[in-house]
Amino acid sequence: MLNAAPATQLSARTFLLTHRSAKGDDDLSCWLALPDTISDALPPLVAVHGIRREADAQAEFFGERATALGRPVIAPLFERERWPRYQQAVRRGRADLALLRLMTELQDTGLWRTKKFDLFGFSGGAQFAHRFAMLHPAVISRLIISSAGWYTFPDDAAFPYGLAPRPGRSASWAPRLTAQLDQFLALPMHVCVGAQDNTPDRNTRSGPDINAQQGLHRRARAIRWAETVRSAAQARNIRPSIEFVALPSCGHNFRNCITRGGLDTIVVPDRAMLTQVKTCSGNCGQCSMADAAEEGSII
Repeated sequence: MLNAAPATQLSARTFLLTHRSAKGDDDLSCWLALPDTISDALPPLVAVHGIRREADAQAEFFGERATALGRPVIAPLFERERWPRYQQAVRRGRADLALLRLMTELQDTGLWRTKKFDLFGFSGGAQFAHRFAMLHPAVISRLIISSAGWYTFPDDAAFPYGLAPRPGRSASWAPRLTAQLDQFLALPMHVCVGAQDNTPDRNTRSGPDINAQQGLHRRARAIRWAETVRSAAQARNIRPSIEFVALPSCGHNFRNCITRGGLDTIVVPDRAMLTQVKTCSGNCGQCSMADAAEEGSII
């Protein structure tokens, strides 16, 4: 079990926090934290908000660390009226395609210069982020998700709980998800959650089936999903690059995960850490604690 630890202190630099309006009704507005000089080598960070839609906070909280490295922060805003179920990525209007359009537009204007981007999401944003990465792994350099309420598992449950077709539905994402599963499983990933995020609330999707598949609360579900992703990679002879991180002294609160749990140092590590790919051989002992977490034990 890994706990967040402070990264090397980055030198403080100023950055411009600005809002960019959507081009059209089917497009996204976003908040941007822009450095003085944009790196040609390091990827930008795309940070996706939860259901409170605080995209500006995403850009602001990660702005100083990211811009010290020349990395822009792009925080798309999925407005409630237009994107009520953006978390599932493919519902009503295709939130995933809207993000791809936004990133293409920003790349065309020179606001980021690499071929891929890091993708982070918190809570509902974490739901969107891991599903987006499953659909479009080729554009992701690193996936960091924190405090998702529930997950799409790389198993044979019906989508969006797994990769199998939904019974009675004509639209099926199973072929695309399955075809790109190897590329997704090879991505460098961090799965984070507050160490005290072990109580279901009204926003936690619950029921006999999902509880049996994923666990009773966000902490248990994060552990179980990380374990399943690691096992799925190993079963396909892919060396997994996924870490589970329990953020100390915090529950389900974005600001506390930053200020108490050190989430910002995981999302935006220093340059040396950013170029390292950490792997897990599967015998670190973290995954065996899923059942204990589900019972409410201290992780």
